[in-house]
Amino acid sequence: MRVPLGGDAFLWRVSVAHIDSSGPFSDFAGYSRSMVLLRGAGLTLKFGNGEQRVLQKIGDSAAFDGAMPTRCELLQGPCVDLNFMSSKSLRADARIVRLDQGPTALSAPDSALIFSLEAPLLLDGDAGDAGDAVRLEPWDLAVFSQGTVRLRRIEADRLSAPSAVFFATISH
Repeated sequence: MRVPLGGDAFLWRVSVAHIDSSGPFSDFAGYSRSMVLLRGAGLTLKFGNGEQRVLQKIGDSAAFDGAMPTRCELLQGPCVDLNFMSSKSLRADARIVRLDQGPTALSAPDSALIFSLEAPLLLDGDAGDAGDAVRLEPWDLAVFSQGTVRLRRIEADRLSAPSAVFFATISH
Protein backbone atom coordinates (compact mmCIF):
# COMPACT_ATOMS: atom_id res chain seq x y z
CA MET A 1 0.00 0.00 0.00
CA ARG A 2 1.24 3.47 -0.78
CA VAL A 3 0.03 7.07 -0.68
CA PRO A 4 -0.48 8.44 -3.26
CA LEU A 5 -1.28 5.34 -5.32
CA GLY A 6 0.64 6.41 -8.45
CA GLY A 7 3.77 8.27 -9.49
CA ASP A 8 7.42 7.95 -8.58
CA ALA A 9 7.30 9.90 -5.33
CA PHE A 10 5.19 8.77 -2.39
CA LEU A 11 4.42 10.10 1.08
CA TRP A 12 4.54 6.65 2.66
CA ARG A 13 4.39 3.02 1.70
CA VAL A 14 4.21 -0.33 3.46
CA SER A 15 4.97 -3.70 1.87
CA VAL A 16 5.93 -7.29 2.55
CA ALA A 17 9.14 -8.33 0.80
CA HIS A 18 10.66 -11.74 0.13
CA ILE A 19 14.46 -11.66 0.37
CA ASP A 20 15.86 -14.65 -1.51
CA SER A 21 19.53 -13.66 -1.66
CA SER A 22 22.03 -11.36 0.00
CA GLY A 23 22.72 -8.02 -1.66
CA PRO A 24 22.42 -4.24 -1.56
CA PHE A 25 19.20 -2.40 -0.79
CA SER A 26 17.81 0.22 -3.18
CA ASP A 27 18.56 3.87 -2.46
CA PHE A 28 15.56 5.71 -1.01
CA ALA A 29 17.07 9.13 -0.33
CA GLY A 30 14.51 11.46 1.24
CA TYR A 31 12.78 8.62 3.11
CA SER A 32 13.02 7.01 6.53
CA ARG A 33 12.85 3.21 6.54
CA SER A 34 11.68 0.67 9.10
CA MET A 35 12.06 -3.06 8.59
CA VAL A 36 10.61 -5.95 10.65
CA LEU A 37 11.51 -9.63 10.30
CA LEU A 38 8.37 -11.71 9.63
CA ARG A 39 9.73 -15.12 8.65
CA GLY A 40 13.06 -16.91 8.23
CA ALA A 41 16.29 -17.50 10.14
CA GLY A 42 17.28 -13.86 10.01
CA LEU A 43 19.60 -11.38 8.37
CA THR A 44 22.28 -8.83 9.08
CA LEU A 45 21.95 -5.27 7.81
CA LYS A 46 25.33 -3.69 7.12
CA PHE A 47 25.21 0.09 6.86
CA GLY A 48 27.58 2.39 5.00
CA ASN A 49 28.62 4.07 8.27
CA GLY A 50 30.03 0.74 9.57
CA GLU A 51 27.12 -0.08 11.88
CA GLN A 52 25.31 -3.42 11.73
CA ARG A 53 21.93 -4.65 12.90
CA VAL A 54 21.04 -8.36 13.21
CA LEU A 55 17.37 -9.39 12.92
CA GLN A 56 16.95 -13.02 14.04
CA LYS A 57 13.57 -13.33 15.77
CA ILE A 58 10.12 -12.59 14.40
CA GLY A 59 9.44 -8.97 15.34
CA ASP A 60 13.09 -7.86 15.41
CA SER A 61 13.25 -4.48 13.70
CA ALA A 62 15.59 -1.81 12.42
CA ALA A 63 15.03 1.84 11.51
CA PHE A 64 17.43 3.67 9.19
CA ASP A 65 17.81 6.48 6.68
CA GLY A 66 16.77 5.45 3.17
CA ALA A 67 19.84 7.22 1.75
CA MET A 68 22.22 5.13 3.87
CA PRO A 69 24.01 2.52 1.71
CA THR A 70 22.70 -0.76 3.14
CA ARG A 71 23.61 -4.36 2.40
CA CYS A 72 21.55 -7.35 3.54
CA GLU A 73 23.32 -10.62 4.42
CA LEU A 74 20.98 -13.59 4.92
CA LEU A 75 21.96 -15.81 7.85
CA GLN A 76 20.50 -19.18 6.76
CA GLY A 77 18.26 -18.88 3.73
CA PRO A 78 15.42 -16.68 2.54
CA CYS A 79 13.51 -14.29 4.80
CA VAL A 80 10.32 -12.26 4.62
CA ASP A 81 10.13 -8.77 6.08
CA LEU A 82 7.73 -5.88 6.48
CA ASN A 83 8.97 -2.56 5.11
CA PHE A 84 7.62 0.86 6.03
CA MET A 85 8.98 3.96 4.29
CA SER A 86 7.91 7.53 4.94
CA SER A 87 8.91 10.81 3.38
CA LYS A 88 11.12 12.92 5.60
CA SER A 89 8.54 15.71 5.05
CA LEU A 90 6.20 13.76 7.37
CA ARG A 91 6.35 12.96 11.06
CA ALA A 92 6.24 9.19 11.22
CA ASP A 93 6.95 6.81 14.06
CA ALA A 94 7.13 3.03 13.71
CA ARG A 95 7.52 0.52 16.52
CA ILE A 96 6.70 -2.98 17.69
CA VAL A 97 4.00 -3.18 20.37
CA ARG A 98 3.71 -6.30 22.54
CA LEU A 99 0.16 -7.17 23.59
CA ASP A 100 -0.21 -8.95 26.91
CA GLN A 101 -3.46 -10.10 28.52
CA GLY A 102 -5.67 -7.00 28.44
CA PRO A 103 -6.61 -4.55 25.70
CA THR A 104 -3.99 -2.07 24.52
CA ALA A 105 -5.06 1.41 23.37
CA LEU A 106 -3.25 2.92 20.38
CA SER A 107 -3.85 6.52 19.26
CA ALA A 108 -3.13 8.45 16.09
CA PRO A 109 -3.40 12.22 15.54
CA ASP A 110 -3.66 11.74 11.75
CA SER A 111 -3.18 8.23 10.28
CA ALA A 112 -1.92 4.93 11.65
CA LEU A 113 -1.07 1.45 10.45
CA ILE A 114 -1.47 -1.77 12.44
CA PHE A 115 -0.02 -5.06 11.21
CA SER A 116 -0.32 -8.23 13.29
CA LEU A 117 2.91 -10.22 13.05
CA GLU A 118 1.89 -13.60 14.42
CA ALA A 119 -1.49 -13.90 16.12
CA PRO A 120 -5.13 -13.09 15.38
CA LEU A 121 -6.32 -9.95 17.15
CA LEU A 122 -9.52 -7.98 17.71
CA LEU A 123 -9.53 -4.26 16.92
CA ASP A 124 -12.21 -1.99 18.47
CA GLY A 125 -12.79 1.60 17.39
CA ASP A 126 -13.37 4.73 19.49
CA ALA A 127 -16.82 3.60 20.58
CA GLY A 128 -15.36 0.45 22.09
CA ASP A 129 -18.49 -1.56 21.22
CA ALA A 130 -17.40 -5.22 21.14
CA GLY A 131 -20.05 -5.85 18.47
CA ASP A 132 -18.08 -3.63 16.09
CA ALA A 133 -14.73 -5.38 16.64
CA VAL A 134 -12.75 -6.27 13.55
CA ARG A 135 -10.69 -9.45 13.49
CA LEU A 136 -7.12 -9.05 12.21
CA GLU A 137 -5.42 -12.23 11.10
CA PRO A 138 -1.62 -12.49 11.08
CA TRP A 139 -0.21 -10.25 8.34
CA ASP A 140 -3.46 -8.27 7.98
CA LEU A 141 -2.98 -4.51 7.69
CA ALA A 142 -5.43 -2.08 9.29
CA VAL A 143 -5.34 1.64 8.52
CA PHE A 144 -7.19 4.16 10.68
CA SER A 145 -7.36 7.92 11.01
CA GLN A 146 -7.58 10.36 13.90
CA GLY A 147 -8.61 8.44 16.93
CA THR A 148 -7.93 5.62 19.30
CA VAL A 149 -8.32 1.89 18.76
CA ARG A 150 -8.05 -0.94 21.23
CA LEU A 151 -6.30 -4.18 20.32
CA ARG A 152 -6.98 -7.43 22.14
CA ARG A 153 -5.54 -10.86 21.79
CA ILE A 154 -8.14 -13.44 20.84
CA GLU A 155 -6.38 -16.24 22.68
CA ALA A 156 -5.25 -14.52 25.86
CA ASP A 157 -3.66 -17.53 27.55
CA ARG A 158 -1.74 -16.41 30.63
CA LEU A 159 1.15 -18.73 29.73
CA SER A 160 1.59 -17.55 26.14
CA ALA A 161 4.09 -14.92 25.07
CA PRO A 162 2.88 -11.41 24.20
CA SER A 163 1.68 -10.94 20.61
CA ALA A 164 3.81 -8.65 18.44
CA VAL A 165 2.15 -5.89 16.42
CA PHE A 166 3.76 -3.37 14.05
CA PHE A 167 2.31 0.09 14.75
CA ALA A 168 3.13 3.24 12.77
CA THR A 169 1.72 6.77 13.07
CA ILE A 170 1.90 9.28 10.23
CA SER A 171 1.33 13.04 10.63
CA HIS A 172 1.68 15.93 8.20
